[in-house]
Amino acid sequence: MCLAVPGKVLEIEERDGTRMATVDFGGVVKEVCLEYLPDLKVGEYTIVHVGFALQRLDEESARQTLALFESLGLLVEEFGDPWEAAAGAAPERPVPVRTAGQPGEPVAPPGPEPEPQPGPGPLSVPEPVLAAGQQAVGEEGR
Repeated sequence: MCLAVPGKVLEIEERDGTRMATVDFGGVVKEVCLEYLPDLKVGEYTIVHVGFALQRLDEESARQTLALFESLGLLVEEFGDPWEAAAGAAPERPVPVRTAGQPGEPVAPPGPEPEPQPGPGPLSVPEPVLAAGQQAVGEEGR
């Protein structure tokens, strides 16, 4: 679901001729385009949809809306869990691969790659089954 979410403008800068803002959505910080609200200032609240600030909003309305969205789980649905996102940014660690057995049994260490097995070879096309006296197309005169 795509929501128009209220957020607080933390900083504003111009990038490649476009006014951009860093906006806080109740703990999730995103970059937002300010082209539709060129006079928006740091500290003000705005409603953002698909990365664009669309409308100025008073602080009380923004806080009430964020609290409602959070209680309904819509912020996590829209932005994801910030703790999960932070964990995703951590360097990857190797994860043991289960090669056999059931849950709770020790995991066998990964071994060498298995040797490729020969395939069935080229595909053979079976001869057509014809009724008595019929000839296959292209086989006239045989």
